Amino acid sequence: METESQLTRLGLFDARVPRYTSYPTAPHFSAAITATDFGGWIDAIPAGSQISLYLHVPFCRRLCWFCACRTQGTKSDDPVRAYADVLKAEVDILAARLAPGVTLSRLHWGGGTPTLMPADVIRDVAAHVLAVATMAEGGEFSVEIDPNEIDDARLDALAAAGMNRASIGVQDFDSEIQKIIGREQSYELTRRAVEMIRARGVASLNADILYGLPNQTPARISDSVQKLLSLSPDRVALYGYAHVPWMARRQMMIPSDGLPTPTERLALFETARKLFVWDGYAEIGIDHFARPDDGLAVAAREGRLRRNFQGYTDDMSNVLVGLGASSISRFPQGYAQNNASTAAHTREIREGRFSTAKGHRFVGEDLLRARMIEALMCDFRIDAAEMQRSFGITPTALSAMFARVAETFGEMVEVSPAGLSIPEVGRPLTRMIARCFDAYDLSKAGHSSAI
Repeated sequence: METESQLTRLGLFDARVPRYTSYPTAPHFSAAITATDFGGWIDAIPAGSQISLYLHVPFCRRLCWFCACRTQGTKSDDPVRAYADVLKAEVDILAARLAPGVTLSRLHWGGGTPTLMPADVIRDVAAHVLAVATMAEGGEFSVEIDPNEIDDARLDALAAAGMNRASIGVQDFDSEIQKIIGREQSYELTRRAVEMIRARGVASLNADILYGLPNQTPARISDSVQKLLSLSPDRVALYGYAHVPWMARRQMMIPSDGLPTPTERLALFETARKLFVWDGYAEIGIDHFARPDDGLAVAAREGRLRRNFQGYTDDMSNVLVGLGASSISRFPQGYAQNNASTAAHTREIREGRFSTAKGHRFVGEDLLRARMIEALMCDFRIDAAEMQRSFGITPTALSAMFARVAETFGEMVEVSPAGLSIPEVGRPLTRMIARCFDAYDLSKAGHSSAI
Protein backbone atom coordinates (compact mmCIF):
# COMPACT_ATOMS: atom_id res chain seq x y z
CA MET A 1 0.00 0.00 0.00
CA GLU A 2 2.92 2.35 0.73
CA THR A 3 4.23 1.89 -2.81
CA GLU A 4 0.80 2.53 -4.28
CA SER A 5 0.48 5.75 -2.27
CA GLN A 6 3.88 6.88 -3.55
CA LEU A 7 2.83 6.14 -7.12
CA THR A 8 -0.39 8.05 -6.52
CA ARG A 9 1.49 11.03 -5.10
CA LEU A 10 3.77 11.10 -8.15
CA GLY A 11 0.78 11.15 -10.47
CA LEU A 12 1.02 7.72 -12.09
CA PHE A 13 -2.72 7.12 -12.05
CA ASP A 14 -3.59 10.46 -13.64
CA ALA A 15 -0.79 11.01 -16.14
CA ARG A 16 -1.07 10.58 -19.90
CA VAL A 17 2.32 10.18 -21.55
CA PRO A 18 3.79 8.93 -24.85
CA ARG A 19 4.70 5.30 -25.38
CA TYR A 20 8.02 6.53 -26.78
CA THR A 21 8.35 4.25 -29.79
CA SER A 22 10.04 7.30 -31.32
CA TYR A 23 11.55 10.60 -30.22
CA PRO A 24 10.23 13.09 -30.95
CA THR A 25 6.86 11.38 -31.09
CA ALA A 26 4.72 11.35 -34.24
CA PRO A 27 2.44 14.27 -33.20
CA HIS A 28 5.49 16.51 -33.60
CA PHE A 29 6.12 15.51 -37.21
CA SER A 30 5.58 18.33 -39.70
CA ALA A 31 5.09 18.84 -43.44
CA ALA A 32 8.59 20.33 -43.61
CA ILE A 33 9.84 16.83 -44.45
CA THR A 34 8.98 15.91 -48.04
CA ALA A 35 9.51 13.18 -50.60
CA THR A 36 12.71 14.98 -51.61
CA ASP A 37 14.12 14.53 -48.10
CA PHE A 38 13.01 10.89 -48.02
CA GLY A 39 14.67 10.21 -51.38
CA GLY A 40 17.88 11.88 -50.25
CA TRP A 41 17.95 9.79 -47.09
CA ILE A 42 17.46 6.63 -49.18
CA ASP A 43 20.34 7.75 -51.44
CA ALA A 44 22.57 8.09 -48.36
CA ILE A 45 22.20 4.42 -47.34
CA PRO A 46 25.67 2.91 -47.91
CA ALA A 47 26.13 0.10 -50.42
CA GLY A 48 26.23 -3.33 -48.82
CA SER A 49 24.55 -2.22 -45.59
CA GLN A 50 21.65 -3.85 -43.76
CA ILE A 51 18.28 -2.16 -43.36
CA SER A 52 14.87 -3.07 -41.95
CA LEU A 53 11.79 -2.95 -44.16
CA TYR A 54 8.19 -2.61 -43.00
CA LEU A 55 5.18 -3.14 -45.30
CA HIS A 56 1.84 -1.80 -44.11
CA VAL A 57 -1.40 -3.39 -45.32
CA PRO A 58 -4.24 -1.16 -44.02
CA PHE A 59 -7.17 -3.48 -44.80
CA CYS A 60 -9.23 -5.65 -42.46
CA ARG A 61 -12.24 -7.89 -43.12
CA ARG A 62 -13.81 -6.39 -40.00
CA LEU A 63 -12.90 -3.36 -37.91
CA CYS A 64 -12.28 -4.29 -34.28
CA TRP A 65 -13.67 -1.60 -31.99
CA PHE A 66 -10.67 -1.52 -29.63
CA CYS A 67 -8.14 -0.85 -32.40
CA ALA A 68 -6.69 2.63 -32.95
CA CYS A 69 -4.60 1.68 -35.99
CA ARG A 70 -5.14 3.24 -39.42
CA THR A 71 -7.24 0.57 -41.11
CA GLN A 72 -10.22 0.27 -43.43
CA GLY A 73 -12.70 -2.54 -43.89
CA THR A 74 -13.28 -4.49 -47.08
CA LYS A 75 -15.50 -7.46 -47.90
CA SER A 76 -13.84 -7.98 -51.28
CA ASP A 77 -10.28 -8.94 -52.27
CA ASP A 78 -10.29 -6.41 -55.11
CA PRO A 79 -8.99 -3.43 -53.04
CA VAL A 80 -6.34 -5.68 -51.49
CA ARG A 81 -5.09 -6.85 -54.89
CA ALA A 82 -5.01 -3.27 -56.18
CA TYR A 83 -3.12 -2.14 -53.08
CA ALA A 84 -0.59 -4.96 -53.53
CA ASP A 85 0.16 -3.59 -57.00
CA VAL A 86 0.79 -0.20 -55.41
CA LEU A 87 3.17 -1.79 -52.89
CA LYS A 88 5.12 -3.41 -55.70
CA ALA A 89 5.31 -0.08 -57.53
CA GLU A 90 6.58 1.56 -54.33
CA VAL A 91 9.23 -1.15 -54.03
CA ASP A 92 10.30 -0.35 -57.60
CA ILE A 93 10.67 3.36 -56.76
CA LEU A 94 12.75 2.40 -53.73
CA ALA A 95 14.89 0.01 -55.78
CA ALA A 96 15.79 2.76 -58.23
CA ARG A 97 17.35 4.79 -55.39
CA LEU A 98 18.82 1.99 -53.28
CA ALA A 99 22.59 1.39 -53.37
CA PRO A 100 23.84 -2.03 -54.53
CA GLY A 101 24.13 -4.93 -52.11
CA VAL A 102 21.69 -3.68 -49.47
CA THR A 103 20.18 -6.59 -47.53
CA LEU A 104 17.36 -6.92 -45.01
CA SER A 105 18.04 -7.56 -41.34
CA ARG A 106 14.29 -7.49 -40.73
CA LEU A 107 11.26 -7.69 -43.00
CA HIS A 108 7.93 -7.13 -41.27
CA TRP A 109 4.43 -7.13 -42.71
CA GLY A 110 1.88 -5.38 -40.52
CA GLY A 111 -1.49 -3.74 -40.69
CA GLY A 112 -4.35 -3.99 -40.73
CA THR A 113 -4.36 -7.61 -41.74
CA PRO A 114 -1.53 -8.67 -44.07
CA THR A 115 -3.00 -12.16 -44.25
CA LEU A 116 -6.01 -10.67 -46.00
CA MET A 117 -3.85 -10.95 -49.13
CA PRO A 118 -4.65 -14.12 -51.13
CA ALA A 119 -1.90 -16.73 -51.46
CA ASP A 120 -0.91 -15.71 -55.00
CA VAL A 121 -0.62 -12.06 -53.92
CA ILE A 122 1.52 -13.02 -50.93
CA ARG A 123 3.90 -14.89 -53.22
CA ASP A 124 3.97 -12.02 -55.72
CA VAL A 125 4.66 -9.27 -53.17
CA ALA A 126 7.30 -11.30 -51.31
CA ALA A 127 9.12 -12.19 -54.52
CA HIS A 128 9.06 -8.55 -55.61
CA VAL A 129 10.56 -7.34 -52.33
CA LEU A 130 13.22 -10.04 -52.10
CA ALA A 131 14.30 -9.44 -55.70
CA VAL A 132 15.31 -5.92 -54.63
CA ALA A 133 16.93 -6.78 -51.28
CA THR A 134 17.54 -10.30 -50.03
CA MET A 135 17.41 -11.34 -46.40
CA ALA A 136 20.70 -10.97 -44.57
CA GLU A 137 22.18 -13.95 -42.78
CA GLY A 138 20.22 -14.39 -39.56
CA GLY A 139 17.53 -11.99 -40.77
CA GLU A 140 13.91 -12.21 -39.65
CA PHE A 141 10.83 -12.14 -41.83
CA SER A 142 7.81 -11.64 -39.56
CA VAL A 143 4.13 -11.32 -40.39
CA GLU A 144 1.11 -10.30 -38.32
CA ILE A 145 -1.44 -13.11 -38.63
CA ASP A 146 -5.13 -12.92 -37.82
CA PRO A 147 -6.38 -16.41 -36.88
CA ASN A 148 -9.72 -15.43 -38.44
CA GLU A 149 -7.98 -14.69 -41.75
CA ILE A 150 -5.54 -17.52 -42.41
CA ASP A 151 -5.65 -20.85 -44.20
CA ASP A 152 -3.29 -23.52 -45.49
CA ALA A 153 -2.71 -21.84 -48.86
CA ARG A 154 -1.75 -18.48 -47.36
CA LEU A 155 0.48 -20.05 -44.70
CA ASP A 156 2.17 -22.20 -47.33
CA ALA A 157 2.87 -19.06 -49.36
CA LEU A 158 4.30 -17.22 -46.34
CA ALA A 159 6.46 -20.17 -45.30
CA ALA A 160 7.76 -20.61 -48.85
CA ALA A 161 8.64 -16.89 -48.94
CA GLY A 162 10.79 -17.34 -45.83
CA MET A 163 8.59 -16.20 -42.94
CA ASN A 164 10.40 -17.35 -39.79
CA ARG A 165 8.48 -15.37 -37.16
CA ALA A 166 4.71 -15.04 -36.87
CA SER A 167 2.79 -12.62 -34.67
CA ILE A 168 -0.75 -13.25 -33.42
CA GLY A 169 -3.02 -10.77 -31.71
CA VAL A 170 -4.93 -12.36 -28.84
CA GLN A 171 -6.21 -9.33 -26.86
CA ASP A 172 -8.30 -11.48 -24.45
CA PHE A 173 -9.82 -14.95 -24.58
CA ASP A 174 -12.89 -14.11 -22.50
CA SER A 175 -15.92 -14.36 -24.81
CA GLU A 176 -17.83 -11.54 -23.08
CA ILE A 177 -14.88 -9.16 -23.33
CA GLN A 178 -14.34 -10.15 -26.95
CA LYS A 179 -17.92 -9.16 -27.78
CA ILE A 180 -17.50 -5.83 -25.98
CA ILE A 181 -14.36 -4.92 -27.95
CA GLY A 182 -15.61 -6.28 -31.28
CA ARG A 183 -12.97 -8.98 -31.64
CA GLU A 184 -14.39 -12.49 -31.43
CA GLN A 185 -11.56 -15.02 -31.65
CA SER A 186 -11.87 -18.22 -29.66
CA TYR A 187 -9.06 -20.03 -27.94
CA GLU A 188 -9.69 -23.06 -30.16
CA LEU A 189 -9.37 -20.96 -33.34
CA THR A 190 -6.17 -19.36 -32.05
CA ARG A 191 -4.70 -22.71 -31.03
CA ARG A 192 -5.46 -24.09 -34.50
CA ALA A 193 -3.67 -21.16 -36.13
CA VAL A 194 -0.65 -21.70 -33.89
CA GLU A 195 -0.57 -25.41 -34.78
CA MET A 196 -0.71 -24.55 -38.48
CA ILE A 197 2.15 -22.08 -38.09
CA ARG A 198 4.32 -24.50 -36.10
CA ALA A 199 3.62 -27.31 -38.58
CA ARG A 200 5.34 -25.27 -41.28
CA GLY A 201 8.57 -24.98 -39.35
CA VAL A 202 8.11 -21.37 -38.28
CA ALA A 203 10.27 -21.44 -35.19
CA SER A 204 9.30 -18.18 -33.53
CA LEU A 205 5.88 -16.98 -32.40
CA ASN A 206 4.90 -13.59 -30.98
CA ALA A 207 1.60 -12.83 -29.26
CA ASP A 208 -0.11 -9.64 -28.10
CA ILE A 209 -2.51 -9.47 -25.17
CA LEU A 210 -4.24 -6.44 -23.65
CA TYR A 211 -4.90 -5.33 -20.09
CA GLY A 212 -7.25 -2.53 -19.12
CA LEU A 213 -10.18 -3.77 -21.22
CA PRO A 214 -13.81 -3.30 -20.12
CA ASN A 215 -15.01 -5.84 -17.52
CA GLN A 216 -11.51 -7.33 -17.12
CA THR A 217 -10.79 -8.64 -13.64
CA PRO A 218 -7.66 -10.29 -12.21
CA ALA A 219 -9.42 -13.67 -12.46
CA ARG A 220 -10.38 -13.13 -16.10
CA ILE A 221 -6.97 -11.90 -17.20
CA SER A 222 -5.36 -14.81 -15.32
CA ASP A 223 -7.48 -17.24 -17.31
CA SER A 224 -6.56 -15.55 -20.61
CA VAL A 225 -2.85 -15.48 -19.79
CA GLN A 226 -2.82 -19.14 -18.79
CA LYS A 227 -4.54 -20.08 -22.04
CA LEU A 228 -1.97 -18.03 -23.94
CA LEU A 229 0.87 -19.71 -22.05
CA SER A 230 -0.47 -23.11 -23.14
CA LEU A 231 0.38 -22.02 -26.72
CA SER A 232 4.03 -21.45 -25.73
CA PRO A 233 4.69 -18.15 -27.52
CA ASP A 234 8.34 -17.12 -27.70
CA ARG A 235 7.53 -13.45 -27.09
CA VAL A 236 4.55 -11.69 -25.57
CA ALA A 237 3.60 -8.03 -25.65
CA LEU A 238 1.36 -7.07 -22.72
CA TYR A 239 -0.07 -3.77 -23.92
CA GLY A 240 -2.31 -1.44 -21.98
CA TYR A 241 -5.54 -0.73 -23.83
CA ALA A 242 -5.63 2.96 -24.76
CA HIS A 243 -9.21 4.24 -24.78
CA VAL A 244 -8.98 7.26 -27.09
CA PRO A 245 -12.39 7.56 -28.81
CA TRP A 246 -11.59 11.17 -29.76
CA MET A 247 -8.80 9.76 -31.97
CA ALA A 248 -10.28 6.37 -32.93
CA ARG A 249 -14.00 6.90 -33.38
CA ARG A 250 -14.79 3.18 -33.54
CA GLN A 251 -13.89 3.01 -29.83
CA MET A 252 -17.13 4.88 -29.17
CA MET A 253 -18.73 1.43 -29.54
CA ILE A 254 -16.99 0.38 -26.31
CA PRO A 255 -18.85 1.36 -23.11
CA SER A 256 -16.52 3.47 -20.98
CA ASP A 257 -18.36 2.68 -17.75
CA GLY A 258 -16.89 -0.83 -17.82
CA LEU A 259 -13.28 0.35 -18.04
CA PRO A 260 -11.09 -0.39 -15.01
CA THR A 261 -9.78 2.48 -12.91
CA PRO A 262 -6.05 3.31 -13.14
CA THR A 263 -5.33 1.43 -9.90
CA GLU A 264 -7.29 -1.55 -11.24
CA ARG A 265 -5.26 -1.34 -14.49
CA LEU A 266 -2.06 -1.63 -12.48
CA ALA A 267 -3.45 -4.67 -10.65
CA LEU A 268 -4.37 -6.29 -13.98
CA PHE A 269 -0.88 -5.66 -15.34
CA GLU A 270 0.76 -7.06 -12.21
CA THR A 271 -1.45 -10.16 -12.29
CA ALA A 272 -0.43 -10.92 -15.88
CA ARG A 273 3.21 -9.98 -15.34
CA LYS A 274 3.61 -12.39 -12.44
CA LEU A 275 2.12 -15.25 -14.45
CA PHE A 276 4.60 -14.72 -17.29
CA VAL A 277 7.52 -14.52 -14.87
CA TRP A 278 6.37 -17.62 -12.98
CA ASP A 279 6.29 -19.47 -16.30
CA GLY A 280 9.95 -18.65 -16.94
CA TYR A 281 9.66 -15.65 -19.23
CA ALA A 282 12.22 -12.88 -18.97
CA GLU A 283 10.86 -9.36 -18.50
CA ILE A 284 11.75 -7.15 -21.45
CA GLY A 285 11.43 -3.40 -20.92
CA ILE A 286 8.12 -2.12 -19.60
CA ASP A 287 5.64 -4.51 -21.21
CA HIS A 288 7.26 -7.41 -23.11
CA PHE A 289 8.22 -10.94 -22.08
CA ALA A 290 10.37 -13.52 -23.85
CA ARG A 291 11.66 -17.04 -23.47
CA PRO A 292 15.24 -16.88 -22.12
CA ASP A 293 16.66 -18.22 -25.39
CA ASP A 294 14.70 -15.81 -27.60
CA GLY A 295 16.71 -13.14 -29.40
CA LEU A 296 14.91 -10.38 -27.51
CA ALA A 297 15.88 -11.83 -24.13
CA VAL A 298 19.47 -12.32 -25.27
CA ALA A 299 19.63 -8.72 -26.51
CA ALA A 300 18.24 -7.45 -23.19
CA ARG A 301 20.89 -9.39 -21.23
CA GLU A 302 23.66 -8.09 -23.47
CA GLY A 303 22.50 -4.47 -23.47
CA ARG A 304 21.55 -4.51 -27.17
CA LEU A 305 17.80 -4.01 -26.78
CA ARG A 306 16.30 -1.27 -28.94
CA ARG A 307 12.86 0.29 -29.37
CA ASN A 308 11.07 1.30 -32.57
CA PHE A 309 7.57 1.59 -34.01
CA GLN A 310 7.02 -2.17 -33.67
CA GLY A 311 7.96 -2.04 -29.98
CA TYR A 312 11.06 -3.74 -28.61
CA THR A 313 13.55 -5.23 -31.05
CA ASP A 314 17.00 -6.80 -31.23
CA ASP A 315 17.51 -5.33 -34.71
CA MET A 316 20.68 -3.24 -34.82
CA SER A 317 20.07 -1.60 -38.20
CA ASN A 318 19.96 2.19 -38.04
CA VAL A 319 17.58 2.42 -41.02
CA LEU A 320 13.94 1.34 -41.01
CA VAL A 321 12.11 1.95 -44.29
CA GLY A 322 8.32 1.92 -44.14
CA LEU A 323 6.30 1.22 -47.27
CA GLY A 324 2.54 1.56 -47.67
CA ALA A 325 0.01 4.16 -46.56
CA SER A 326 0.84 5.86 -43.20
CA SER A 327 4.12 3.91 -42.76
CA ILE A 328 6.90 5.63 -40.82
CA SER A 329 10.59 5.37 -41.71
CA ARG A 330 13.54 6.13 -39.47
CA PHE A 331 16.94 7.20 -40.77
CA PRO A 332 20.06 8.55 -39.04
CA GLN A 333 18.85 11.95 -40.31
CA GLY A 334 15.26 11.78 -39.05
CA TYR A 335 11.75 10.38 -39.54
CA ALA A 336 9.50 10.36 -42.61
CA GLN A 337 5.86 9.28 -42.73
CA ASN A 338 3.87 8.34 -45.82
CA ASN A 339 0.49 9.85 -46.58
CA ALA A 340 -2.08 8.28 -44.26
CA SER A 341 -4.78 8.35 -46.92
CA THR A 342 -4.68 5.14 -48.96
CA ALA A 343 -6.12 6.99 -51.96
CA ALA A 344 -3.56 9.82 -51.77
CA HIS A 345 -0.72 7.37 -51.19
CA THR A 346 -1.82 5.32 -54.18
CA ARG A 347 -2.04 8.38 -56.42
CA GLU A 348 1.47 9.56 -55.57
CA ILE A 349 3.05 6.13 -56.01
CA ARG A 350 1.33 5.67 -59.37
CA GLU A 351 2.75 9.04 -60.40
CA GLY A 352 6.20 7.64 -59.70
CA ARG A 353 7.15 9.42 -56.48
CA PHE A 354 7.37 8.63 -52.79
CA SER A 355 4.29 9.66 -50.79
CA THR A 356 6.08 11.30 -47.85
CA ALA A 357 3.61 13.64 -46.14
CA LYS A 358 5.46 14.68 -42.99
CA GLY A 359 8.35 13.86 -40.71
CA HIS A 360 11.10 15.32 -38.59
CA ARG A 361 14.76 16.14 -39.14
CA PHE A 362 16.95 15.58 -36.08
CA VAL A 363 18.26 18.86 -34.67
CA GLY A 364 19.95 20.07 -31.53
CA GLU A 365 19.77 17.54 -28.69
CA ASP A 366 17.27 15.24 -30.44
CA LEU A 367 19.62 12.27 -30.77
CA LEU A 368 20.95 12.63 -27.21
CA ARG A 369 17.47 12.79 -25.74
CA ALA A 370 16.20 10.00 -28.00
CA ARG A 371 18.95 7.70 -26.77
CA MET A 372 18.37 8.59 -23.10
CA ILE A 373 14.66 7.88 -23.43
CA GLU A 374 15.32 4.63 -25.32
CA ALA A 375 17.85 3.54 -22.67
CA LEU A 376 15.31 4.08 -19.90
CA MET A 377 12.57 2.26 -21.82
CA CYS A 378 14.86 -0.68 -22.63
CA ASP A 379 17.30 -0.97 -19.72
CA PHE A 380 15.85 1.27 -16.97
CA ARG A 381 19.19 3.09 -16.83
CA ILE A 382 21.14 5.82 -18.59
CA ASP A 383 24.88 5.21 -18.82
CA ALA A 384 26.61 8.53 -18.22
CA ALA A 385 29.81 7.45 -19.97
CA GLU A 386 27.88 6.43 -23.10
CA MET A 387 26.11 9.79 -23.25
CA GLN A 388 29.36 11.72 -22.86
CA ARG A 389 31.23 9.54 -25.37
CA SER A 390 28.52 9.36 -28.03
CA PHE A 391 26.96 12.83 -27.80
CA GLY A 392 29.59 15.06 -26.24
CA ILE A 393 27.44 16.23 -23.36
CA THR A 394 29.50 17.48 -20.42
CA PRO A 395 29.34 15.76 -17.03
CA THR A 396 28.02 19.01 -15.53
CA ALA A 397 25.14 19.28 -18.01
CA LEU A 398 24.26 15.61 -17.60
CA SER A 399 24.33 15.85 -13.80
CA ALA A 400 21.97 18.82 -13.98
CA MET A 401 19.50 16.79 -16.07
CA PHE A 402 19.65 13.90 -13.62
CA ALA A 403 19.26 16.18 -10.61
CA ARG A 404 16.01 17.61 -11.97
CA VAL A 405 14.62 14.09 -12.39
CA ALA A 406 15.72 13.08 -8.88
CA GLU A 407 14.09 16.20 -7.46
CA THR A 408 10.76 15.11 -8.97
CA PHE A 409 10.89 11.36 -8.39
CA GLY A 410 13.02 11.00 -5.26
CA GLU A 411 13.80 7.42 -4.32
CA MET A 412 12.06 6.15 -7.46
CA VAL A 413 15.31 6.90 -9.30
CA GLU A 414 18.94 6.34 -8.34
CA VAL A 415 21.63 8.79 -9.45
CA SER A 416 25.35 8.07 -9.25
CA PRO A 417 28.51 9.00 -11.18
CA ALA A 418 27.72 6.01 -13.43
CA GLY A 419 24.37 7.48 -14.49
CA LEU A 420 20.67 7.34 -13.64
CA SER A 421 18.69 4.15 -13.07
CA ILE A 422 15.16 3.16 -12.10
CA PRO A 423 14.93 0.55 -9.31
CA GLU A 424 12.24 -2.08 -9.55
CA VAL A 425 9.86 -0.19 -7.28
CA GLY A 426 9.89 2.78 -9.65
CA ARG A 427 9.46 0.94 -12.94
CA PRO A 428 5.72 1.60 -13.28
CA LEU A 429 6.80 5.25 -13.61
CA THR A 430 9.26 4.62 -16.46
CA ARG A 431 7.32 6.49 -19.16
CA MET A 432 6.81 9.44 -16.80
CA ILE A 433 10.51 9.51 -15.96
CA ALA A 434 11.37 9.30 -19.65
CA ARG A 435 9.10 12.30 -20.24
CA CYS A 436 11.51 14.39 -18.14
CA PHE A 437 14.02 14.09 -20.99
CA ASP A 438 11.47 15.12 -23.63
CA ALA A 439 12.10 18.70 -24.75
CA TYR A 440 8.93 18.95 -26.86
CA ASP A 441 5.56 20.36 -25.87
CA LEU A 442 3.47 17.38 -24.79
CA SER A 443 0.26 19.40 -24.67
CA LYS A 444 0.00 19.18 -28.47
CA ALA A 445 -1.22 15.59 -28.45
CA GLY A 446 -3.41 13.31 -26.41
CA HIS A 447 -1.41 10.38 -25.10
CA SER A 448 -2.34 7.14 -23.40
CA SER A 449 -2.54 6.43 -19.69
CA ALA A 450 0.82 6.11 -17.98
CA ILE A 451 -0.28 2.70 -16.66
